[in-house]
Amino acid sequence: MSFSPLINDRAQTLSAKAIEVSDGLFAYIQPDGTWWINNTGFIVSDRMVIAVDSCATESRSRRFKETIHRIAGKPVRTLINTHHHGDHTHGNFVFDEATVIAHDACREALIAEGPPETAPVAASGAWETPDWGTIRLAPPFVTFTERLHVYADDMLCEVRHLGVPAHTTNDSVVWIPERKVLFSGDLLFNGGTPFLLAGSVRGSIKAVEALKQFGAEVIVPGHGPVGGPEIIDDVLDYLRFVQDTARQAHAAGLAPLEAAREIDLGQFAALSDSERLVGNLHRAYAEFDGGPLGGPIDVRKALDDLVAYNGGRPLTCWA
Repeated sequence: MSFSPLINDRAQTLSAKAIEVSDGLFAYIQPDGTWWINNTGFIVSDRMVIAVDSCATESRSRRFKETIHRIAGKPVRTLINTHHHGDHTHGNFVFDEATVIAHDACREALIAEGPPETAPVAASGAWETPDWGTIRLAPPFVTFTERLHVYADDMLCEVRHLGVPAHTTNDSVVWIPERKVLFSGDLLFNGGTPFLLAGSVRGSIKAVEALKQFGAEVIVPGHGPVGGPEIIDDVLDYLRFVQDTARQAHAAGLAPLEAAREIDLGQFAALSDSERLVGNLHRAYAEFDGGPLGGPIDVRKALDDLVAYNGGRPLTCWA
């Protein structure tokens, strides 16, 4: 097993690399794992390929597909989306021969948001706009509520929703018990700041705690390098920091942006995209105000505050 270094340079997108984490199981790692640059993966068996997620742009998704073909020499028959965000679903249409699977709410959210030209988050102007390419919306057309079993020949792949809004309202993981490999989607970030604006702080703590039940030895996070179970505790530490900080700041009457500017990030200062703290505080405040987990929130206001925290500059995006 080999790991490629992270490179923060738009010109280095070709350094995305397929890493064989177990026999026939590949993580597709895209440096540097920041805004709109996700990880995907794929499972190769004698008769088929199962892919986990697509990418944010047409070119990145086509490169991912080409990598699969070069390694496996066969088409992707099944594509599993871990959640609806565009960095994991924009490229679904590239896999036109695949059955696309996701949680019920993933399909609903993806259709509601639409393509990046009109999606409220992607088209918000908060980021230096990537070259999306020509994206054609391709929502999942096989959906489930709690869990679904997908087989790569005889190898079981469990697709599981953990029951609560977390990173989004519709997060799923792909667990391969025979290999003890977990594709976590964006429930886990490794080296980057988790982002909870579309989900729940309280729910994320519950969902990430639940990941321990699998006993995974290898974890492919939604962003950042492949790792082991230590990623779970690292993310939990950050989530609890957000919740505790939000509780104190909310009680003191500070707005999320004010609170973020006063907070010492301490051990979390080294995480990329630290401005996500502002959005996470917006979400935590909504929960302290009695809002439902994963309920509606003023996304535009939160993104404006992220940009303000970033000195008024658009957020860095290398996609």
